[in-house]
Amino acid sequence: MLAKLPKTLLYLLGGLLLANLLQSAFTPLIFDEAYYWYYAQEMAWGYFDHPPMVALLIKLSSFFFDGELGVRFMSCILSVGTFLVLWQLIDNPKKKDYVPQFFVLVFSMTLLNAYGFFTLPDTPLIFFTAMFLWVYKKFILEPTWPISIALGVVMAALMYSKYHAILVIVFVLLSNLKLLRNKYAWLAVAVSLVCYLPHLLWLYQHDFISVKYHLYERPNRAYDFNDFTVAFFVNLVAIFGLTFPWIYKSLFKTKVNDKFTRALIFLTYGIILFFFVSSFNRRVQTQWIIAISIPLAIISFNYMLQNKEARKWIYRMGLVNIAIILYLRLGLIYKPLIPFYYETHGNKELAQEIKSKIGDMPVVFENSYRDAPMYAFYTGSTTYSLNNIVYRKNQYSIDDSESKVQHKKVLYVSGYLTNEDLSFTRSDGAVYKGKYIDDFESFRKLKCVIEEEHIVLDPNTEHVLKVYNPYPTDIELKKIKFGLAYLNPYKQVQDILPLKPETTDQNALYLKARDTTVFTFKLPVPKTKNPNYFKVGISENGLYLGLNGDNIKLD
Repeated sequence: MLAKLPKTLLYLLGGLLLANLLQSAFTPLIFDEAYYWYYAQEMAWGYFDHPPMVALLIKLSSFFFDGELGVRFMSCILSVGTFLVLWQLIDNPKKKDYVPQFFVLVFSMTLLNAYGFFTLPDTPLIFFTAMFLWVYKKFILEPTWPISIALGVVMAALMYSKYHAILVIVFVLLSNLKLLRNKYAWLAVAVSLVCYLPHLLWLYQHDFISVKYHLYERPNRAYDFNDFTVAFFVNLVAIFGLTFPWIYKSLFKTKVNDKFTRALIFLTYGIILFFFVSSFNRRVQTQWIIAISIPLAIISFNYMLQNKEARKWIYRMGLVNIAIILYLRLGLIYKPLIPFYYETHGNKELAQEIKSKIGDMPVVFENSYRDAPMYAFYTGSTTYSLNNIVYRKNQYSIDDSESKVQHKKVLYVSGYLTNEDLSFTRSDGAVYKGKYIDDFESFRKLKCVIEEEHIVLDPNTEHVLKVYNPYPTDIELKKIKFGLAYLNPYKQVQDILPLKPETTDQNALYLKARDTTVFTFKLPVPKTKNPNYFKVGISENGLYLGLNGDNIKLD
């Protein structure tokens, strides 16, 4: 395939690869990358927030390089691969005369550019969306057993990248409902399900914790027209930058004359419509709509080949986009170039400063799945994110990281401290406060279970609370205290009140190891008016209440 590519394209892709490799090597990690690097330290078929593809990319990268490039190498490879697949998806024979225009169009797309070196779940999502369309195009031309199997494997790879991938598959299916009567299509579905079975099994074993979090447990806030819906349209502009008028014009002007073009149109409009509707419920993040970059790259370049005016302006504005993007990319490395803080700035230096004060001592960060892995990456020290009742669960809630800091002297870093032993200031002005704990002990895996799905808010009614202790040792009841948080309709904590449940066994002194202890309790009178949910948490050894119970609906 490479032998048939224009030399100009090969030179440009070689330059792209080199630029992304250099950028990867010299740009400090962003927080999400550090979190996904943490994923990759213990490979699994699933993680709290995402499927495992991003962890696999990082693990593969680490076989080739150390440091930041050991996190990002495969992203650089996939970026070039995405360009190659997009090129193959253009059938117009005139394309060889406009190689620079093609490169400028794709390279000027802001998030496609950024994910050329950042390693995030959207990185493989972009590549496998392109691959899916490439294989699907072959499938609709001549479905065969091998192509069906390939289509199924790619669909599974899409779903292993990010759960949003289901939108890509569904909207392409909706563009061609005759696939429902196609035996080759059903073979592809069967293959994809077989390939995806390990992750489905992982979800089952973990009580579908990822699905529950994304669909039900994720905090939200009241609808804000500007910050939700208007921001959604701003995102539609932001992913293309200054070329957006001509890119969307190409979408409006494109006529459906074959099944593949129909798939591109359905995919683009489908994702836009889905997240437009979603914007009335929550704030849509820019990267959630990134998949439209792939079909629109194909649609736009085909339009450019037919329309001289569009070709001229996309090329001109694309070059301006690229100039701005390259300047900002340099600013990710060298802070004085940009007049604002970005998360690549200062984290490495801060981690090394803290380590110079405390040595190899483990660090427990309260409520920070971002800081814990960042510190671990740049120091090699043991870290743990202790999540409390006003925060959210994350990978640290379900793995064995808690066990690695038990009964050790740690630096405990928290925003709730009033008397600290150490303090440090981050580049964005945030202050770290830490205190030493000589014998750290936490029980964040204690599970509070209330079997009633709906409870009437009545302080006089008694309810049953079951506490499961998954640890191999008994836990003294005197070490723990219970509390209850009331939440608003958006699952934001409003009140935190003490709770004094009573055991059915009045002589109980312990939560027995790998056993369930039954308590009864009454709801405390809330301070907030008409709360919508509540959840129970446990405080151990004077620490802040943990995330031990699920949200329970109040009637």
